[in-house]
Amino acid sequence: MGEQEYAIEVDSLGVRFRRSRRGRRSIKSMFADPKHRTPKDEFWALRDVSFQVRPGESIGVVGRNGQGKSTLLKLVAGVLLPDEGTVRVNGGVAPLIEITGGFVGDLTVRENVKLTSGLHGMSKAEIAERYDEIIDFSELHDFQDTPYRHLSNGMKVRLAFAVVSRLDHPILLVDEVLAVGDKAFREKCYGRIDEMLAAGRTLFFVSHREADLRRFCERGLYIKNHKLEMDGTLSDVLQQYNADNS
Repeated sequence: MGEQEYAIEVDSLGVRFRRSRRGRRSIKSMFADPKHRTPKDEFWALRDVSFQVRPGESIGVVGRNGQGKSTLLKLVAGVLLPDEGTVRVNGGVAPLIEITGGFVGDLTVRENVKLTSGLHGMSKAEIAERYDEIIDFSELHDFQDTPYRHLSNGMKVRLAFAVVSRLDHPILLVDEVLAVGDKAFREKCYGRIDEMLAAGRTLFFVSHREADLRRFCERGLYIKNHKLEMDGTLSDVLQQYNADNS
């Protein structure tokens, strides 16, 4: 298989953050010589990470908290830019990585569906065609004219998943957010993920729930000490992860 046929290509990826403040490095530091020693208040969230993903693969990303799993998904989604290496994504990405991403607190549910769907690349005709499906799935029929900021976290998750799962993008990124929803809705979401995988979508799934990882994923990436410790079958990766953390 040629390079152009990979869905995702990650090569020598690295990204660093400051400990002392939110956000990335200062503008001044962005132009500093990269060979200079990293300041003491900076740390590498990920470094020297390389792997390829073929279309239709389902990847489970595991690791202890703070090792860089969510950061990796944000780099694949294009939300963050790397300090080292490259990320190449061949196809659109449907990111379910932050429940508030793209939604505006003072806009209503109805307005947010139209705005967020448009930002993800849906045409006005596609939004009109899929609007009822999104509302039906989110179970927010009685809240369509309610400002987004008045929704509970569970409602926000339902709305976000309903929008993202109606995108035609071939790559789905899911980062723990479904843990906020109730069990019935979570099973509904999982059923939709099953449908998307059956249709040939590529899945990146971060979760601490081993049963969920085993349900969806065949391959695993184990992030340890901010590096890719292991890339293999999900069963082998979970076995190593559990052995390291028992």
